[in-house]
Amino acid sequence: MFVFNDCRTDSRVLREAGSLAAAGHDVTIVARPTDAASTVGEREERDGFTIVRVPIPPGHRLFRLWLRYPWRITNWAIPRARRGFGRMPGGLLDIGVAGVAVLASAPLSVVRGPFYLLALYRNRTAAERAAAAASEGAEPSPPRPSPPPPARAKRPSPVEWLVRWRWVITAWARAAAAAAGPADVYHGHDLTGLAAAVAAADRDPSAKVVYDSHEIYLESGANADQPAWLRRLMARLERRWVRRSAALVTVNESLAGELGRRYAPVRTVVVHNCPPRSDPPADGSDLIRAATGIPADDPIALYHGAFSRHRGLEQLAAAVAEPGLERVHAVFLGYGGLRSELDALAAGPVAPGRVHVLAAVPPDELGAWVASADVGVMAIQPSTINHRMSTPNKLFECLAAGVPVVASDFPEMRRIVCEDPAGPLGVVAAPDDVPGLARAILSIVAADPVERAALRARCLRAAHERWNWETESAGLVRLYAEITGQP
Repeated sequence: MFVFNDCRTDSRVLREAGSLAAAGHDVTIVARPTDAASTVGEREERDGFTIVRVPIPPGHRLFRLWLRYPWRITNWAIPRARRGFGRMPGGLLDIGVAGVAVLASAPLSVVRGPFYLLALYRNRTAAERAAAAASEGAEPSPPRPSPPPPARAKRPSPVEWLVRWRWVITAWARAAAAAAGPADVYHGHDLTGLAAAVAAADRDPSAKVVYDSHEIYLESGANADQPAWLRRLMARLERRWVRRSAALVTVNESLAGELGRRYAPVRTVVVHNCPPRSDPPADGSDLIRAATGIPADDPIALYHGAFSRHRGLEQLAAAVAEPGLERVHAVFLGYGGLRSELDALAAGPVAPGRVHVLAAVPPDELGAWVASADVGVMAIQPSTINHRMSTPNKLFECLAAGVPVVASDFPEMRRIVCEDPAGPLGVVAAPDDVPGLARAILSIVAADPVERAALRARCLRAAHERWNWETESAGLVRLYAEITGQP
């Protein structure tokens, strides 16, 4: 298996590897070090399988330097040219490469240089004003922050995106393929991992490729912001790789349908991201209340997972401030770039004392924390096709803990939450309708105690009977039995 992360907490990859190893296969995951700049490889033994972490080849740092500070390329080019002159005629290649690098950096230096100098000038004058004010006994005013260089936009430009794909992802894919050695199947997680799987299969035409698409890659994150011509180019590459694969594995039926329409895979297998069967803590421990001091009788509406945009964090915080939810507490358990904004919400006047932010906990402890909540809330916003088709891990983690959910009214989540044969497992609501979200939360936390107990029991039963890894992984094991001929 190939995955372009450190594979320390990637639950889907780790579960798949563990299930295939338990079925008798010899499984190795090829990942990368946690520190992307690391040049040191690692090897880790897990339960029945091995993780090998292959560093990203260092050449990409030169191209990032060229994009950000092109005039500094001479710091690399001049010593290389000198080495070339010192071992003529064999050094002609070094001299030529250094010359091309300097020539290529010149136009970009002309464009980027004035902006860089302007930023330096503003920083210098601000520092001089602060020093002058301090010498006169006045309170110095804080220096004005300099604007970021124009090429360091919030989203990468097409050139930066292509450089990253060519000199980071593709370079790692080749190194990972070389480190993997011979295998019967090369299994690529997302398009970044598929690049490595195809590179490995190029070395052994008898090996099969499996593409594990966790989402629609070109509609995710910075990829979705690239121009249409670039995304069409990458879609053609992805289509060619998909058609070369023995099977496509993905996370739900909606994504299977969309990926099938786009790429026409030979075979598709759906494996939902469900946790293994488990039971809530028998001792009745209440970890969230112990960590936050929430009174025993006050309901808890929990969001757990990544603190990032479009996940409904602001909507949940606003919902507990709506009339009728004066005793409901919003708890955010997780990690990510919006932590400071959530801390500000917790300290703000909107729902004073009823917004709490907790750091992420180890995966093997998560179920006990989730079980402390009265309702799990996942108001994912309809900002991308991946969001609208999502079945987030947190949905299944809530069910596994016997916690009813309030989820965005998207087709896949509606099917799971509202169409269970034994009855609803929660409520769906329009994710951008804060009053509607508040009403959905209230309908669960304010229900009769007997009805709430029955709802929790129904969620736990659904997880035990259907939405669990033991059930979902069976399809993956069957796929491997068929494509390897080794049941």
